[in-house]
Amino acid sequence: MRISKLLVMLFLLSANSYASTFLIVGDSLSAGYGINPDNGWVNLLRMDLEPEHQIINASISGDTTGNGLARLPVLLEKFKPEYVLLELGGNDGLRGHPLSRVKANLQTMIDLCREQNAQPILFAMRLPPNYGKRYTDTFASLFPTLAQEQNLPLVPFQFEKLVLTEGMIQQDGIHPTELAQPTIKQAVLVELKKLLK
Repeated sequence: MRISKLLVMLFLLSANSYASTFLIVGDSLSAGYGINPDNGWVNLLRMDLEPEHQIINASISGDTTGNGLARLPVLLEKFKPEYVLLELGGNDGLRGHPLSRVKANLQTMIDLCREQNAQPILFAMRLPPNYGKRYTDTFASLFPTLAQEQNLPLVPFQFEKLVLTEGMIQQDGIHPTELAQPTIKQAVLVELKKLLK
């Protein structure tokens, strides 16, 4: 009787264990703004990777890099992830925040992840062209430059294809529709599979 109870306990423990935990710290893109979150790219990713890997979505619509930085230490302590996807910066750019501040915030988040033995991953962002060529070009280059400097995996920006395809962007001209979610998921999954190898 005792042996059977022990086997059941071990089974339950193994059923709740994961090869790794992915923490996603993002904004409306990852939170599923304007769509059913069940159909968002994070949940699609969860369906691909769980139960072997755990996906924690700590994304909040409207968050800036400053907001993410403020929340990150508690999230790292609580979930102890092996991987952290930093999908932030878009709202900083839309609000015209100094790019030096955006980079500094991302750099600090990268450092915090590494201090907790978590692998940071950057999600590249871009802005609509009406923010001025100089600002938008510098903003777009910030993410690949930082990824190269820090030797980080980078999820490439995918929205050019989405913008050119009917039905992929919501009426606000910024947020992807449900139809676009598999494309975003696949871009993230490609980078994660490289790490898992």
